[in-house]
Amino acid sequence: MASAHKEEPKHHRAKQSEKKVITASSLGTVFEWYDFYLYGLLAVFISRVFFAGVNETTAFILALGAFAAGFAVRPFGAIVFGRIGDIVGRKNTFLVTMGIMGLSTFAVGLLPGYDTIGIAAPIILVLLRILQGLALGGEYGGAATYVAEHAPNNRRGLYTSFIQITATFGLFAALLVVIGFRTVMGEESFGSWGWRLPFLISILLLGVSMWIRLQLNESPVFQKMKEEGKTSKAPLSEAFGQWTNLRWVLVALFGAVAGQAVVWYTGQFYALFYLEKILKVDGATANIYIAIALAMATPFFVFFGWLSDRIGRKYIILGGCALAAATYFPAFHALSNAANPALAVAVANAPVTVTAYPDECSFQFDPIGKNRFDTSSCDIAKAYLARNGIDYSNVAAPAGTIASVAIGGTTLSAPDPAPLSAPDRAEAITAYQASLQTALTDAGYPAKADPAQIDTVKLIAILFYLVLLVTMVYGPIAAMLVELFPSRIRYTSMSLPYHIGNGWFGGFLPTTAFAMVAATGNIYYGLWYPVLVAVATVINGLLFLPETFRRNIDS
Repeated sequence: MASAHKEEPKHHRAKQSEKKVITASSLGTVFEWYDFYLYGLLAVFISRVFFAGVNETTAFILALGAFAAGFAVRPFGAIVFGRIGDIVGRKNTFLVTMGIMGLSTFAVGLLPGYDTIGIAAPIILVLLRILQGLALGGEYGGAATYVAEHAPNNRRGLYTSFIQITATFGLFAALLVVIGFRTVMGEESFGSWGWRLPFLISILLLGVSMWIRLQLNESPVFQKMKEEGKTSKAPLSEAFGQWTNLRWVLVALFGAVAGQAVVWYTGQFYALFYLEKILKVDGATANIYIAIALAMATPFFVFFGWLSDRIGRKYIILGGCALAAATYFPAFHALSNAANPALAVAVANAPVTVTAYPDECSFQFDPIGKNRFDTSSCDIAKAYLARNGIDYSNVAAPAGTIASVAIGGTTLSAPDPAPLSAPDRAEAITAYQASLQTALTDAGYPAKADPAQIDTVKLIAILFYLVLLVTMVYGPIAAMLVELFPSRIRYTSMSLPYHIGNGWFGGFLPTTAFAMVAATGNIYYGLWYPVLVAVATVINGLLFLPETFRRNIDS
């Protein structure tokens, strides 16, 4: 653990301007986040190109799953590159991670689709996402540690908050690039091939970012350790093989980072997917609203970083988690009312109910694309509703009951596929789906959100609030993680809990939440995931997480 607060030694003062350190580190990290987030923003197009041959809902969830694959390996990148960073140095390590990230992103833009090379397309895509995840696993810890080790003890929250901005700036930059291409090219051309361009131009950003980072010197704290022969020879065993340090790794993960992660990905990603997939807001329009909210809220990363230097990190982070847990359900209900009021009215006035024998109902998610959901009347009824993002409730019926869908006062019984031949079954399903669509339309369920009915002010205000919670939990987290661990194993120790939290708890959130929605029919059910994780984090943090903001990190 770092020692108590003391005056900063002169030997540790930065040999280069603090502004240069922050700017160069931040710009490089912005580029890596830009690369990483492009995939999430373009998941709808990627699902069509690389996951053809399965139903639309499954393709979208598979695309989110490939997005999550990059998050899944981030802890392994943290271990690999964290060890290198504690042995070799901070600067050279994050130069390597940047190169891996940039080249992998460029390759996605060149990768042929499923129609061209078959199953090899999604396999190669996942491999590229894994490389990106490994690179990002090594990048963040290096950049945060590098900036923190240049910062004065009483301004560490402020300085590292600029690293925290990079994730949002990367997302914001990706949003602007995507919006720009979609606007200039039009939706048809962009959906056909233009979605590749944001990936391809990343090679230019890679060149600029590499040049900027090559101008930096090594961290003064690491340089001093190296000169004195105090660097760790075995950072992995020191960090995770000794309970005195492993204990703080676990406290950091379950008492801070897990909650921070789900708040972050709910506010910046799940909200975007929810607007587009559930509320049926045009993709370009949804991106614009998210971009506006991000632009409005981004200064608060710096504000909460600055504030944490004065009142502490712990209660700002836990306060944001508590607010998220308490307000997510009403916030997303309000989001539905603002973004697609016609849908909200239809759900209230003509609720959809599926009555079926539960044992005949499949989980409406097929990861390998083999289940066509046409072997029972329940599956036939639910598959169409799930595919179209329709909110519905379930009523259990006795065995042998043919499933039916009630839409307001209209009840439609699904076809029983058992006695039908394959052609007759397909014809019956097509006719049933058409009747469901007619009933939904008659009940006021819109095919798309009407831009003229969107309450723009209210919608942006809600999105701003969701991102404001992100700034509250994320602004101070880097400083806290740096302060929890000693210098010789800091890169390794802080990287692992950060990337398990953000790679697993956060990265799997969109996939998990949408699978929960598809399985239950309740469009709000996926919110239970971030709410429960945030509540657990608050409890663990209050019990075990120390306050760190007055610590000296030079030892």
